[in-house]
Amino acid sequence: MPLVRATALISTGHARLALIPATDGAHALTAIGWAGPLTHDNDTTRFAAVVRDWQRRFGATVVGLGFDTLHLSVAAPPVTLDLALRVTAEHFAFCPDNIWQCNTDTFPKYTEAIMGLNCWSFWWD
Repeated sequence: MPLVRATALISTGHARLALIPATDGAHALTAIGWAGPLTHDNDTTRFAAVVRDWQRRFGATVVGLGFDTLHLSVAAPPVTLDLALRVTAEHFAFCPDNIWQCNTDTFPKYTEAIMGLNCWSFWWD
């Protein structure tokens, strides 16, 4: 099994590089026992499945991981309003705090913000 590199962010703000024996970033989430979205749902495999789907559909790659954060690089983000709106619904189901607790606190604002955006960040409160 190849090693996947993932940057693990620690609470002091310093980044550390972690080599994780996993086939891809989605698998790395479960391989290391990440529990970031614990306040939303305690089944990390569900989140890994969504990340795996985003890997396939949007070329998403796990580039950062913290106690309660996940950062993805996105090679092919949604560029149409219709697709971005559907992705907004997926992001809301995946991490409602992204919409409820930020400056893009409505679906239309969030949809506009992610159109063409090459990085997606998620955090669970």
